[in-house]
Amino acid sequence: MAGCGRFSTKPAPEYVYVSAKGTYLRDRLAAVSNRTAEVSNGQKLLVLGRARRFVKVKTDKGEIGWLDERAVIDQQAFDQFRALSAQHEHDPVIVSAVLRDDAYLHIAPGRQTGHYYLLPENTKFQLLARASVPKPGPPQALPAPKARVKPATGTGKAPATSAEAAAPAPLPPVLQDWYLVRDSQGRAGWVWAHMLDVDIPNEISGLAEGQRYVGAYVLRTVDDPESSFPNGKAPEYLALMNSWKEGLPYDFDQVRVFTWNTRRHRYETAFRQRNLQGYLPVTVGTQFFDRQTEPVFSYKVSTDDDVAIDPQTGSARPARLETETYRMEGVLVKKLEPPSVTPPPAAVAAKPAAPGPKNHKAGTRHKKHH
Repeated sequence: MAGCGRFSTKPAPEYVYVSAKGTYLRDRLAAVSNRTAEVSNGQKLLVLGRARRFVKVKTDKGEIGWLDERAVIDQQAFDQFRALSAQHEHDPVIVSAVLRDDAYLHIAPGRQTGHYYLLPENTKFQLLARASVPKPGPPQALPAPKARVKPATGTGKAPATSAEAAAPAPLPPVLQDWYLVRDSQGRAGWVWAHMLDVDIPNEISGLAEGQRYVGAYVLRTVDDPESSFPNGKAPEYLALMNSWKEGLPYDFDQVRVFTWNTRRHRYETAFRQRNLQGYLPVTVGTQFFDRQTEPVFSYKVSTDDDVAIDPQTGSARPARLETETYRMEGVLVKKLEPPSVTPPPAAVAAKPAAPGPKNHKAGTRHKKHH
């Protein structure tokens, strides 16, 4: 029986993945130690042992050393990120954006959730969804013990203290907006909204009138040989806007259509709707009207204030949505009835507007539409 141990099952290899931007492996757990290797974000390491909060690992080059377990994620967390990417592989794009600074992809909205992939500054990616979650607050001091008040004679209850009587109702939590994004490698995760800038064409970036751009989409181009646009083709845009406040239960509250004036060589507002409770994504396409093809766009709005917030993701879920559809006829924008009409199959998910030239001539009507 002594030889039976030779047939015992060999434990499966255990792996961890570097979540820190970069760190070093050390040859020992001591005040004085030597670096044995440098590892970087996303690197896969074989686990050789554990001690307290440290992990002994081996790289694919055979380098061995210790590192803090807080600099890595385990296989289960890694699989969660892969599952998230697979789940949203084919989600429609609401707009494109670029990172202001290095930022992690989180497994869920919130700064205290698990993170793994580190994206460098100026990374471009696609926005898929928005969520709002409470902002983590600073550590709170323990409340002071309440002073005991002796009940008045003949009563069984202590009188309410002035502090208790004047205690204000608790304030609602401060919310932060997070976006579910997908990078060029298909990796998905959540990024804090303050870390990104929505990709808005330069030629309309100054027309927001103090509002925040949520997205901009090309409806068509018009001919203006005297403009500074490539090939004299001036794009016209559908723009979505919102206030700068975070935590709103809707994605946008204003819709505008910018058309190009070919005589004055500038953009003008051909259509505007305010005070909406609109939700992404929008749809942009074309339809055939009066023997010519015209741009058509639609978006969803809430018909009342009954909006539920998903406790898991922080995403808003309005109870009742209505689709509003519009078409362009020259420089006029007309609503298609009934309101619930949706664009035909030819209309595809709106593509984010491509960045335009930084300089053009300042903003008759169109000569020719394409």
